[in-house]
Amino acid sequence: MKITFLGSSHGVPEPDRKCSCIMVEIGENIYFVDMGTPAIDELRKRGKNIDAVKGIFITHMHGDHTNGLIQFVDLVHWYFKTPDPVICLPMMEAVQVIEDWIKVTLNTGVKKMTYRQTEAGQVFNDGVLKVTAIPTQHCHRSFAYLFEAEGKAVLFTGDLSNPGRDFPAVEMPLDLLICESAHFPATDYLPVLEKMDVKKVCITHFSNKRLISVMECISALTEKGIPALKATDDLELTV
Repeated sequence: MKITFLGSSHGVPEPDRKCSCIMVEIGENIYFVDMGTPAIDELRKRGKNIDAVKGIFITHMHGDHTNGLIQFVDLVHWYFKTPDPVICLPMMEAVQVIEDWIKVTLNTGVKKMTYRQTEAGQVFNDGVLKVTAIPTQHCHRSFAYLFEAEGKAVLFTGDLSNPGRDFPAVEMPLDLLICESAHFPATDYLPVLEKMDVKKVCITHFSNKRLISVMECISALTEKGIPALKATDDLELTV
């Protein structure tokens, strides 16, 4: 499982960081957690096959996690045409918004896409990747996603209210935890992570004002024998 951070910024882009978008490659298949930046631009830059995109998992509907989704659907409608990923959305009302946008911009009929409302529990299993959604308290209908593939488990927390009361409950050992620090100091994770079985931690989606606490958290985890790092755009991790 190869994980690439296409966007690692917080609620707005920074000069060197785009909004939240994580690409996951498993064999020939490609999956996304959030699409806050134009993902097709990144796929084309990397020479990736758009047809390889099999699933898109949106943690919540805020623009910094979804703004690239309409562009993706738009280009699938009129140019690429054959990709048909499962698009998991916390709120199905978004489908009508996307379809109305397509009608206005293309002045054509709307291609049938595969949308699925995210609910707690298993939301996806294509025989390559199993995805379990875990509700969080960041906003109305927000979710974390647990990815299981190739004998590995990776948890994407999405945005949280605070890990002390809102950390996704996962009982299995984790090969990688990808967690955010836009909304609280990253050091707030320490009491939770000390009790977990996790092999590696990557902190993403943090603002510049949180950078000190991010580095303090990384240092504390490393001292406890848990490898940790901060995400940057184009960072690649292999699990």
